[in-house]
Amino acid sequence: MDERDKKIATDLAYKIIKEVGRKIRPYVGHPESGEYIKIGADGTPTSFIDIVAEDKVIDILKNAPYYSYLISEEIGELRLGCGEKETITLTQELRRTDIPEDKLPKFIFLVDPLDGTNNAIKGIPAYGISVAVARVPKGRVATLDDVELGFISNFSNGNFFEAEKGKGAWLNNELVKPTNTINISNMTLGGFTKSSTITASKLVDNARRMRVLGSVVLELSYVASGKYDAFLDLRGSRIIDISASKLILEESGGIITNKYGEKLDNTLSIYEKTIVVAANNEILHSQIVNILNNNEADVIGEVAIVSRLDEYKSILYSAKIISFLLINGVEVVIEKGLANKLEELKTDPNLPEIIKETQKEAPAIADQIENLKLDVNYKLLAGKISDFDSDMIIILGGDGTLLRTQKQMKKEIPIFGINMGTVGFLTEIEVKDTYKTLKKILKGDYFIEKRSKLIVSHENHHYSALNEVVIMTDSPSKMLHFEVEVDGEVVEEFRADGLIVSTPSGSTAYSMSAGGPIIDPKLEAFIIIPICPYKLGVRPFVVSDKSEISVRLIRKGKKAVFVMDGQTTDEAEYEEEIKFKKSEKNVYFIRTSKKYFYKKVKEKLTDGGINTEPRCL
Repeated sequence: MDERDKKIATDLAYKIIKEVGRKIRPYVGHPESGEYIKIGADGTPTSFIDIVAEDKVIDILKNAPYYSYLISEEIGELRLGCGEKETITLTQELRRTDIPEDKLPKFIFLVDPLDGTNNAIKGIPAYGISVAVARVPKGRVATLDDVELGFISNFSNGNFFEAEKGKGAWLNNELVKPTNTINISNMTLGGFTKSSTITASKLVDNARRMRVLGSVVLELSYVASGKYDAFLDLRGSRIIDISASKLILEESGGIITNKYGEKLDNTLSIYEKTIVVAANNEILHSQIVNILNNNEADVIGEVAIVSRLDEYKSILYSAKIISFLLINGVEVVIEKGLANKLEELKTDPNLPEIIKETQKEAPAIADQIENLKLDVNYKLLAGKISDFDSDMIIILGGDGTLLRTQKQMKKEIPIFGINMGTVGFLTEIEVKDTYKTLKKILKGDYFIEKRSKLIVSHENHHYSALNEVVIMTDSPSKMLHFEVEVDGEVVEEFRADGLIVSTPSGSTAYSMSAGGPIIDPKLEAFIIIPICPYKLGVRPFVVSDKSEISVRLIRKGKKAVFVMDGQTTDEAEYEEEIKFKKSEKNVYFIRTSKKYFYKKVKEKLTDGGINTEPRCL
């Protein structure tokens, strides 16, 4: 339709809405208005008030100076205009080639003259009219995609919705947009379900609120304007009911599809119906579709996400993963620092340039962040690492990020690491395998690996370490004199630059570089490794992790610094003891391959195992 035709169609729609509202007013709230008259063309019962409303629509279009097609609830399909009225079958009519040029209709009107009839009869304030206008295609049937104008009026309160394809949607002349709710547990859901539909029951049971107002037309519009977060009709909605509200919802930015998430492009016909699933955004919509089709992940319900904050590649990639998880029906909580970084990037005018530069410097994620949309309210998902209580925590970074994160965790949440650093021995996968692996995990195709930790005691202080504890002098090029006991027995006394007490997890880190053995993490052991000892016979040795190790400085005037996992530091003086024993708490990792450890050793420790991809911020 050109602008002139749109103006003509809009004026006709306004007139229909105004006159129908005036015509039915005397009948609202009167039981006799609900008197059964007949079965309508769409196969549903027709009441007296429905006939009153539809007759006014027919009268207006019949006496218009232009021809139009009408699809209406009670009477079916007509060709109207210039005082004429003719019953037709629209799908056949549109294929005709013998209609004179001066009698060719300009528009297809799809009208539900009174949606929420029972509400109107009983005086319940939730009833209105829907008018959609589609262009008339040449030589083919018309579909929902041909609808270009949509108008809905709530007769009970005067609210007026309208939309123009490609231009937006309005409520009472103000632009509307849906809510930003992304979790099922927070949503307000409207609609019609079937009592035997188990999957729909899951939605209803988990939704924050459920509404059933008895008007598909109005309730779909409520998703567009933010009064609802989602709406579904599992009985099947008639095309005439949803044609205007579908356009209004899509123009507001919402999503509406069939049960399987497929685009609605049904034929415009009185007989056409479809199951409707509508939501405020793609994330919530995908969760609903997954549940309705029994595709939801039952094993992983909530995922926490932590990222390196000194690299754009990790921050931007985390946004992509957040969206992926939300779309797949998983609730997400993210570390506060990451939430703040993402919110800053949302308003950064240089964001397009940042993305382009990151794509150049980190080609592994270039495709993933090509059309990145930071359209989530990240602050709503933010939380402290110490408060996390999720089913899994995803860490984007290297081993350092992982070690820092687990040190702050109070609960034993399984860790899944995505290597964004250099070696990344503790992380599970590289970037290229992210989504393939996450899909497996969400389906429950994974196992949990347990790793032991050290508890370090010094004076009245207690620390933990997943990898190792390093003891060294606070003065460069100075040696320390150590005495090492295991279960109260002195096993060695020596001078050295330092000493490492390592778990099996740390055996591939500093311990290995200092000449210690690589230990399979399934072994219950600790390693004691002297660093550059000044005694030929002193070598690393392995002890049971059920033992208690005690290290004491035995040279007066020498002070030592000891560091846990490269993160936490303390000092020890002459004759002070540092004690080590196995922690009662473990660290758990999510793994997807039983061949994890030795495969990692081969991959990561060949040629230094260095990831040559440059860093960027």
